[in-house]
Amino acid sequence: MKKYFVIGNPIDHSLSPKLHNYWFNENNINAKYDKKKIDEKDLQSVISKVKEKKINGINVTVPFKKAVIPYLDKLSPEAEQTQSVNTIIFSNDKLVGHNTDIVGFTEAIKKLNFNIQDKKVIILGAGGVVPSIIFALKKMFVSQIVVSNRTKKKAEDLKLRFNNLKILDWGEIIDFDVIINATSLGLDKETINLDFSKSGSNKLFYDVIYNPAETNFLKEGKKFGNKTENGKLMFVYQALEAFKLWHGITPQINNEILEILNND
Repeated sequence: MKKYFVIGNPIDHSLSPKLHNYWFNENNINAKYDKKKIDEKDLQSVISKVKEKKINGINVTVPFKKAVIPYLDKLSPEAEQTQSVNTIIFSNDKLVGHNTDIVGFTEAIKKLNFNIQDKKVIILGAGGVVPSIIFALKKMFVSQIVVSNRTKKKAEDLKLRFNNLKILDWGEIIDFDVIINATSLGLDKETINLDFSKSGSNKLFYDVIYNPAETNFLKEGKKFGNKTENGKLMFVYQALEAFKLWHGITPQINNEILEILNND
């Protein structure tokens, strides 16, 4: 039986096992997918098990998307440019890091009834998935990308990789069309202490968190008459891309799988 894992810390919120195990069953693949909470000091030993063929593939979530890179032999072009890896495969005797978050975010935005082209976007957060979101937004031709992070230096560091980013002090809010929570604030029902009361309505509040389904950030957005969306479809589409890399099969996304994820 093949073995797959998602590694991260925290990891309890991850629905990846539920999704991948459903697809294994649907496609008659003899495999099991589980989640593994680790510390940074465990990264090398866990990843080496892929090379030893004791593990067949790994997904990577916060806070290790960049930290795994030194233990890999090769990166896909997207992983190289974003310095962010969320899927590890063993191919041609090499450990290869891929970034499927870019496709995941792009496909999720396409499914919304919201034209993001030429829009001003604020991203809250500067780690984990943020480089992938910036990469995707640039491909979707937004007019401006503004990054705000509690540690300002991490936001400033992104300017070394991406042109024309604007950095905003944490706590400040300027005019926007789309605001994206890419922090972990909300996983444990925390509140983002930002004032959206003067931001107007009919904006898009997007949260990459999908479990819980409605964070306090999204509740705030809804309260002021804005469109809100969580990260569930992004999660599903990035998983689909990882599944294709590992198995060469495009799994189905249907109402049944979305219901299973909703009912967690």
